[in-house]
Amino acid sequence: MSAKFLSRLQHLSLEGNSPCLQNILHGLEKEGLRITDDLYLSQQPHPKALGSSLTHPYITTDYSEALLEFVTPVYRNSTDAIDMLAELHGEALKKMPAGEFIWGASMPAILQGDDYIPVATFGSSNIGQMKHVYRLGLSHRYGKPMQTIAGIHYNFSLPARFWEIIREADLAQDSQQALADDQTLSAQDYQSNSYFALIRNFRRYAWLLSYLFGASPAVDVTFLKGNNQHGLERLDEETWYLPWATSLRMSDLGYTSDAQASLNICYNSVDEYIVSLWNAIHTPYPAYEKIGVQDANGEYRQLNDCLLQIENEYYSTIRPKRVVKSGEKPVVALKERGVEYVEVRSLDVNPLLPLGIDDVQARFMDIFLLFCALLDSPNIDADECGAICHNFDLSVREGRRPGLELIDGSKARKLDEWGLAIFEQLLPIAALLDKVSNTVLYQETLNHEQKKLTNVKLTPSFMILDQLQTGKSFRQFVAEQSKRHCAILKNQQPSEERQVYFDRLAEQSLLDQTLKESSDMVDFSTYLQNYFNAQEIVV
Repeated sequence: MSAKFLSRLQHLSLEGNSPCLQNILHGLEKEGLRITDDLYLSQQPHPKALGSSLTHPYITTDYSEALLEFVTPVYRNSTDAIDMLAELHGEALKKMPAGEFIWGASMPAILQGDDYIPVATFGSSNIGQMKHVYRLGLSHRYGKPMQTIAGIHYNFSLPARFWEIIREADLAQDSQQALADDQTLSAQDYQSNSYFALIRNFRRYAWLLSYLFGASPAVDVTFLKGNNQHGLERLDEETWYLPWATSLRMSDLGYTSDAQASLNICYNSVDEYIVSLWNAIHTPYPAYEKIGVQDANGEYRQLNDCLLQIENEYYSTIRPKRVVKSGEKPVVALKERGVEYVEVRSLDVNPLLPLGIDDVQARFMDIFLLFCALLDSPNIDADECGAICHNFDLSVREGRRPGLELIDGSKARKLDEWGLAIFEQLLPIAALLDKVSNTVLYQETLNHEQKKLTNVKLTPSFMILDQLQTGKSFRQFVAEQSKRHCAILKNQQPSEERQVYFDRLAEQSLLDQTLKESSDMVDFSTYLQNYFNAQEIVV
């Protein structure tokens, strides 16, 4: 453990400082396909009984009309977020068309072809049309099958007091260097820089999360129809897989883009990140110019022909975030008001769990992200950036291979040995969280997860493949798990007061959509032009 890490941890552990950890904020976003009993994507529109997918605060759609997205409010306790996620699932299942259920895995069920992957619609308002056209652009750029992949996003925010404590610790530990580096920064800039330091460390060690929680070692054959270069092995007539894979969702089969590789963002500074994304949204890309913004009939095919249509198109395992104002660009919000939280995007939906995530995983995420915040985090040079990408790619495709070695600086290091060394640094963080929470749950969580490094049979990816190798195809296994879990979630009866609350949310969201549609003052083309021309940034 470095001197800086120990100094920060000791300062944070002081009696007057540690209570700030009670103010960590959590939120969950989870996607799930609506699937029919014959394991096809639903062709029915988003259920009106659930309200408007444009304006409902908690239940919306992602890429496809069939791809539900549940968004919890922000909570201090991650267990409350998970409880709310369960309520949202129950609400959706009660109001979905008869015979449908929510697919409980990241990789999709049977795909019949592009014509049977309905792109989400959001009504006739300008903002609704923009969301729809953005999704059309994704289909033209990356193909529809890739957009049916589901995941879980873990939103995590440390309180302002935490960053003050870390700053105090650095000043006490090395006053001369701290003064030179940080004393002239505003609290906002220091917090943003520190979140970027957290992000750099997250990227350095994200391979550990893939090993511990990766839950997509196999895919349905229809997902790869027409792709003969995937390099997977045949498990049965309906399933492709890799024997040591942890998360094919996060491999080059899933959320990847050759075009975006040119951005080469390694999160060394807020300004670098903002400028890179800003330029990508305003720089035409030849392959996307060929697609065209509109077809011969004037129908939109994408929002623009640039490297990115909007910031959300940039694929990454983690993002710096800031709640935006209405009509505000995310990069502008970051530039003007700084980083508010991080969004972890690399978590698979685990078909072994009713919600795809549980309290144990959420607690581990808190420990791990605090570790990333407390640890030294120098800038990432080109060599390390390459090593980070290599380690992550290897972990998702071969993470369980016995003796697998990753790159640690100038030397090779076995994944399990490196993982165990990291757990030694996680232990005092878990102990501190337990002390603040008056529990032993965080240390129990760490003990539970550490066993996976010495017994690969405890990893979700192993357990899933173990089930598949008994004669079940990927689609059969996930269907059985999903239907069992959906029955449990659907049968959880909310109180009468809680049901009235959800019903009113749905009704209000429909009214809010109607209001948006009646209040537009310009046509869609003008709206789009104004959006991209407004809010220039200067760094």
